[in-house]
Amino acid sequence: METNFWLERWQQGLTGFHQEQVNPYLVQNWLKLGATAGDKILVPLCGKSKDMVWLRQQGMDVLGVELSSMAIEAFFTENQLQAKQDAHGRFSRWRSPGYELLCGDFFDVIPSDTQHHRFVYDRASLVALPPDMRQRYAHHLSHLLLSDSRVLLVTMEYLQHEMQGPPFSVNESEVRELYSSVFSIEKAGQVDVLSENQRFRERGLSAMMETTYIMTRKTS
Repeated sequence: METNFWLERWQQGLTGFHQEQVNPYLVQNWLKLGATAGDKILVPLCGKSKDMVWLRQQGMDVLGVELSSMAIEAFFTENQLQAKQDAHGRFSRWRSPGYELLCGDFFDVIPSDTQHHRFVYDRASLVALPPDMRQRYAHHLSHLLLSDSRVLLVTMEYLQHEMQGPPFSVNESEVRELYSSVFSIEKAGQVDVLSENQRFRERGLSAMMETTYIMTRKTS
């Protein structure tokens, strides 16, 4: 999607993708990721996700990337955190102990920004992008990560003709097509969630699955 699309969503308060509770798949699969306190984790397209607070509570140093300064400001305000701001490359950077949020385009992140980050949490990034951008995103993410880095990925699956994304349907075959050349992929779980999501039923979906993957970057 174009940059202005997401900025307008935040400006207009059309943020149905934001979850008021910590994502259950993050909690359920956390130990499988193998991270420990003091490790660093990258959260692409982070918005103002409460998942970042939970990650910090596990002792992680959190690096988020987000287009909207409104979302970043809301994150620090709502969680009663004081942030210092400065310029960092092509980004405006907001920092508080344990948090570093970069305001700008994820595709402007360079390897030196993530050189100490072995872990990635992607709940709402891949599914936010149309097919051509998903390929670009997967390639860029792979380029940023070192060998043995691990990704916790959450996707949605539904009949794409029943609803215009975002969020977009990304099935297992596409996940493997995008990532299997670089990552070993473990399917960690799949849940039928349509009954819990009235807004998607109202948009015409007949079924919706959420699938969780643990991906480990292969050694060179």
